[in-house]
Amino acid sequence: MKTLIVDDYATMRRIIRNLLTQIGQTDIDEAGDGISALDKLRGSKFDLVICDWNMEPMTGLQLLKEIRADQKISSLPFIMVTANSSTENVIAAKNAGVNNYIVKPFNADTLKQKINS
Repeated sequence: MKTLIVDDYATMRRIIRNLLTQIGQTDIDEAGDGISALDKLRGSKFDLVICDWNMEPMTGLQLLKEIRADQKISSLPFIMVTANSSTENVIAAKNAGVNNYIVKPFNADTLKQKINS
């Protein structure tokens, strides 16, 4: 499974990469923002996106909406990662077509469960 990690903090990308490696996933790419993520998604085949909500200049929610609007990648599984578990955010992500939602901090088992579901 080829996974794209999207987060504007290199440390968080490294943490998620390490968690993915712990659960046996090694085909991993990274993007530091939503714009470069879209370029990668449109240029290569990915099986999963794990994306932070709070990023600049494009938020994770905006990236999700862009993906869902692009017929070539609209069905790509998308997991949103955020420190904010407010009901409004969860509803906004669900309405935009998120497949799953993880609240920071989380561990490898939680990540594996969210990917499998």
